[in-house]
Amino acid sequence: MYICANCQCSFRFADTMVLSSKEPMRYEISVETPEDLNARVIRSTSGTIRIPEMGIVIEPGTVSESYITNIEGVLQRVQSVLMTASRWVQEDKEKFARSQELMHMLEEVNEGRKKITVVIEDPLGNSAIISKKAVATKLSKEEAEKLNTGMIVFDIDKSELVNDISDNVKPLGGD
Repeated sequence: MYICANCQCSFRFADTMVLSSKEPMRYEISVETPEDLNARVIRSTSGTIRIPEMGIVIEPGTVSESYITNIEGVLQRVQSVLMTASRWVQEDKEKFARSQELMHMLEEVNEGRKKITVVIEDPLGNSAIISKKAVATKLSKEEAEKLNTGMIVFDIDKSELVNDISDNVKPLGGD
């Protein structure tokens, strides 16, 4: 299910939710050719995207949005952030050079001259990379607990509930 809300005040919210219970998952794909850029990416508000070769980590925050795109779309988002960040650090020669190096790496990936790995991890299991090349693995409980969820998640172990008052609720007018 895809949820999207827009308010007149400019607040926006979007999320994707799998309507079944899912395990914490990691999806990984090796991007080696321009065709690999077409792999579908579903990133929920709890998904973390990593591109290890570039040192890029996109973690969810309290206002993170979900999106459905492809690898190319993820790289365009990274490029947009890099362009903004490079303007902020123009006076710092080292940081500016690093931003330009990363922009050059993105060009090489788009042209099929550089290989990267794209990883998406989701403690709630709502993110995925859809491709025959993608490798999916379940995250251990410890791995999942180290990830940000981007939202408040209540984890209640039902065995700890002493009394659930909803068991005693009766319909109005009933006996």
